[in-house]
Amino acid sequence: MGDYSDKTAVITGGGAGMGFALAKLLVDGGARVVVTGRSAATLDAARSLGPHAVGVRGDVAATADLQVLADRVADELGRIDALFVNAGIAAATPFGSITEQAYDELFAINVKGAFFTVQTLAPLLARGAGVVLTTSAANAIGMLDTSVYAAGKAALRSMARSFSRELLPRGIRVNAISPGPIDTGVLEKTMPAEAAARFVAQVVAENPMQRFGTVEEFAKAAAFLAFDATYTTGAELSVDGGRTQL
Repeated sequence: MGDYSDKTAVITGGGAGMGFALAKLLVDGGARVVVTGRSAATLDAARSLGPHAVGVRGDVAATADLQVLADRVADELGRIDALFVNAGIAAATPFGSITEQAYDELFAINVKGAFFTVQTLAPLLARGAGVVLTTSAANAIGMLDTSVYAAGKAALRSMARSFSRELLPRGIRVNAISPGPIDTGVLEKTMPAEAAARFVAQVVAENPMQRFGTVEEFAKAAAFLAFDATYTTGAELSVDGGRTQL
């Protein structure tokens, strides 16, 4: 565990899964953290982390909510040393049947939400701060039923480069983290047991490391990009067991 004493961080989509594991890692290391999410469970998740974590309920696709978040962050933290743009939704997007409504929702949250999160919170970023955008292995390889989702994550990969150029004069680094199969517990909640087991077996068979990653492994990699990779900007770190590399 790293030492994050006197550091501050904001994690969108920090109420569950990978975002929550990251929040826990940072709080355990001494950081003060603001986490956001669309559900009331985000507030409960933040409370479970203790007094150094604050939950703010809001939708990154709504610019008014992002301004509320910025005001709250200014009050609670004063400055941001690390911004993790992690909020997003994943949904199957079959080419032949994806609807306009589903397309718009994915882009509103995953792309528009990410862009305006960084734009709105940028004035609060400290000199030398790190920004980390959560992309996906889907943006690097062609996968069935992911065309819209993958396109949105590819847009974030591009934003990591563009934001790097925009913010570099302030000494702010922007990088992307690209998770592959990570065990967040979602499969068991959203799929029948047999279907989940078949899916897991297929993913494991296709992965060079022959396993799913853990949320803790994602968290360590994200924290590294934000705080320790001080000579790295505009890059994308794959945390996928070699899926997109081998």
